[in-house]
Amino acid sequence: MRLASKIFYLFSSDKELRLRLEHILGFRPGYLPYYQTALIHRSKIEDAEQNNERLEFLGDAILGALVAEYLFKKYPLQPEGFLTELRSRLVRRETLNNVAMRMGLHKLVQYNKNDRGLGSSHIFGNALEALIGAIYLDKGFVKTRKFIIQQIIRKHLDVTQIEQTDTNYKNQLLAWAQKQGHTVRFESMEEKKEGTRKIFMIGVYYNDELVCSGNGYNKKDAGQVAAKKALIQLGVVKDE
Repeated sequence: MRLASKIFYLFSSDKELRLRLEHILGFRPGYLPYYQTALIHRSKIEDAEQNNERLEFLGDAILGALVAEYLFKKYPLQPEGFLTELRSRLVRRETLNNVAMRMGLHKLVQYNKNDRGLGSSHIFGNALEALIGAIYLDKGFVKTRKFIIQQIIRKHLDVTQIEQTDTNYKNQLLAWAQKQGHTVRFESMEEKKEGTRKIFMIGVYYNDELVCSGNGYNKKDAGQVAAKKALIQLGVVKDE
């Protein structure tokens, strides 16, 4: 991986970064440039070799596989559909973003803070996936597996609670509206480019009146964000 020198000035010192990463990881990082790259959002450096998008791709694949293995062993009698749904809940962007915030990863991620929308998006969850990719390259599979199980699943995820909680906000909203005898529809409102990726805006219409909208890097995520906002705004659920 080629790393330009301009990455390094974004961090105050290697020693400080190592200490803060050690607190998050539970071990001392080896090759620091992997981790520095994992913490650089494309809004800070657009070059794909110097921001965390490629590491995010790698970490996403590793996380999905290891969470699948964990659930396969934890629920030996459950069918494939149950395992697939629960894995989806555990690795969804909102869940990972919450984990990253609790870890304190948001304090280390370098991004364009002038873009106010980024701070409330899922970039910290994406950085967590990139961090997993960095761990894999630096320490290998066994260490990565240990980090995911001990530092993510056991420390920050209540798997039993997530199993019993319905996080499909779109289905919740549609079911509620049907019981009330009202109509809800989701419509694409806007698509715009952010670096190399698109951001989608989905609007929620309740009885043909726009209630709210949500953004995401795909229409499915944007719809879920919008549905959750609508549930809160319509008084169906309380704001967390």
